[in-house]
Amino acid sequence: EVQLQASGGGLVQAGGSLRLSCAASGFSVNRYPIAWFRQAPGKEREGVSYFSFAGGNTYYLGSVKGRFTISRDTAKNTVYLQMNSLIPEDTAVYYCARAQRRLLTNLWALSDEYDYWGRGTEVTVSS
Repeated sequence: EVQLQASGGGLVQAGGSLRLSCAASGFSVNRYPIAWFRQAPGKEREGVSYFSFAGGNTYYLGSVKGRFTISRDTAKNTVYLQMNSLIPEDTAVYYCARAQRRLLTNLWALSDEYDYWGRGTEVTVSS
């Protein structure tokens, strides 16, 4: 059974850091791309970052570039999102998702390209 388990959220002050984890089971993160999405209260879900299974290509939402880093540990079958210099606008529920295929820059942030989603982990950044 394919499962994604997101964890690592919490309450942090602006300027602080958090590391989110997405533990995968039922498939290998070596063979499927994984992305992080987030949804803030009253807003639509948006793609935050993407890690391709081949070549290690990564993509980021513009507002998080230089602050967030996505990485993968194949031994643990886990994808991480290191979030530094957090700002209140990063407050949201964060989800990890598995893509059905490798995606290019114009498609990675489209929710319809993902077939499995984990339960979210809540991130709150206080000012």
